[in-house]
Amino acid sequence: METPLSGPHSAASSAHATPRDRLPVLMLGAIGVVYGDIGTSPLYALKESFVGPHPLTVDRLHVFGVLSLIFWSLMLIVTVKYVFVAMRADNKGEGGSFALLALISRHVQGPRIGAALVVLGVLAASLFYGDAMLTPAISVLSAVEGLTIVNPALEALVVPIAVVILIGLFLIQSRGTARVGALFGPIVLVYFATLAVLGVVNIAARPEILGILNPYHAAAFFAYDPHLAFLAMGSVFLAVTGAETLYADMGHFGRKAVGYSWLGIVYPCLMINYMGQGALLLGNPAAAENPFYLMAPEWARLPLVLIATAATIIASQAVISGAFSVTHQAVQLGFLPRLRTLQTSAKAAGQIYIPAINWGLLVMVLLLVLGFRESTRLASAYGISVIGTMLITTMMLAFLVFKVWRWNKLLAGATIGLFALVDVIYFASNIAKIPDGGWFPLAVAGVLFTLLTTWSKGRRIMRVAMAEGDLTLPAFIASVAGSVHRVRNTAVYLSASAEGVPSALLHNLKHNQVLHARVLIVTVKVEEVPQVDPASRADVHDAGEGFYRVILRYGFMEDIDIPRDLAALETACGPFDPMATSYFLGRQKLIPSRDHPGMSLWREGLFAWMSKSSESAMESFKLPTNRVVELGSQLQI
Repeated sequence: METPLSGPHSAASSAHATPRDRLPVLMLGAIGVVYGDIGTSPLYALKESFVGPHPLTVDRLHVFGVLSLIFWSLMLIVTVKYVFVAMRADNKGEGGSFALLALISRHVQGPRIGAALVVLGVLAASLFYGDAMLTPAISVLSAVEGLTIVNPALEALVVPIAVVILIGLFLIQSRGTARVGALFGPIVLVYFATLAVLGVVNIAARPEILGILNPYHAAAFFAYDPHLAFLAMGSVFLAVTGAETLYADMGHFGRKAVGYSWLGIVYPCLMINYMGQGALLLGNPAAAENPFYLMAPEWARLPLVLIATAATIIASQAVISGAFSVTHQAVQLGFLPRLRTLQTSAKAAGQIYIPAINWGLLVMVLLLVLGFRESTRLASAYGISVIGTMLITTMMLAFLVFKVWRWNKLLAGATIGLFALVDVIYFASNIAKIPDGGWFPLAVAGVLFTLLTTWSKGRRIMRVAMAEGDLTLPAFIASVAGSVHRVRNTAVYLSASAEGVPSALLHNLKHNQVLHARVLIVTVKVEEVPQVDPASRADVHDAGEGFYRVILRYGFMEDIDIPRDLAALETACGPFDPMATSYFLGRQKLIPSRDHPGMSLWREGLFAWMSKSSESAMESFKLPTNRVVELGSQLQI
């Protein structure tokens, strides 16, 4: 999951080149942001294996088998796949599905391959939103359920308390996370230390539990009952959810900080706790109802509920921030219309808040909590979107190792084959969850995939329609330069195309019959890199007669600020006075039509609705409100 709490423009975004003395600080930040999701898995993963939809007998065979599967799944998926392989695939230090898509697209040619990669990247982003809804719901609910262990009479308060916590969490998003983010690392570090202490105490009573490190026990579990073991993999996988966050957040803390945190702190603490839970079950099978909380002595259970709840809130915060980041990248890359985006930090440009996403997530999370009401029932829906994303990452890594890195074919085939085998087995076992709630994240992904692809294709169709009969800039200048009255100051016309003359310029000339002394035709291009070097931001072409063609380039994780960047072009375009500059925008009213094939009529209608709901370019491009003129037109698609 994308969870940039520190942001693409903060110091952490270049952490891959960070001096060694800053490594502990970045590791602490990574522990707080990156590992909140996977770190809260002990709250429910082992419990679901024994009391979930496919309950297991609580005996030595099954306890050892499940824990061995958890250990080796974490080893193969998190350590080998993500830490040792995927995190090498950085796009100028950034990770995540869109960054990986952009990285591969720059090196792999061919329209069919390119289209397949885009579909994979968009599908991974779509699946993420289902995960973003489920993670806060199951994490907070499972933590608060610890109250029933403290006092069974508190069961009726679990859902109301979880709802209040979640509403409070979403309400504070508009204020940003910079201040509370500084506490994330220490709090989660205390949480992991608590996991380890509880685990060690219980392991000391049953040291034979250390034998789960032997993969023989996983094999023996499958040999004893292959069908039940296969179904149990769906619950075992809950221990791995959140693994994809390592790669997604690599750019914010650096490969070393993320990797060292996993190998030195998170992985050992998680496994010590899982083994402690297993040791408890060997001596007390009835503890399967909630082994995480029953590991603690009675006096410590209420404090443990508070610590675990704090950790789940942090895990949820990371996912919410990740949803903002993924949405921002999707907008920049042309997969979503412009959405109102607010900066919540003057120092970290990546600290953003998108109201539409925030309130949409809150509604869906509350519906999940109120609809499922128990973490056990939510667990049946959780996991299928995560393994779907992991499987897509494996497919994209296959393109990378074979086409870009050009590994030895035998090594590449063995590596990708191992990853694919593990992913396919987990994907198949998670399919069994579909009737019990797994349909929900798939439905969410289907809706989001439709929206993302409809907007992307609709924009292409609209550009083609607008380009029909385009007048070239030299021809336009030759026809009007000497015959049209020129007025002082500067006019900026935004153009989607870097070739023709924007419709807003033609409409202004038609209605007002004047041109400004200086005319800048500005095209914004979002490149397939996270950030663009400011020195390469602008290309300026002097077309003569006071006309300039300007192309402004941005990375897909950057904010677009046209006035700021035009002000830096004084040497190329002459003096730039913001208060003597007018911005002309074209606004098209889209009319779905059967006469222009390209998309089905219902998708054309959906695209027209999305376009109407889009935030104005004035807000999106930071244009001064009192200097903007909008000119409308109709366009059939």
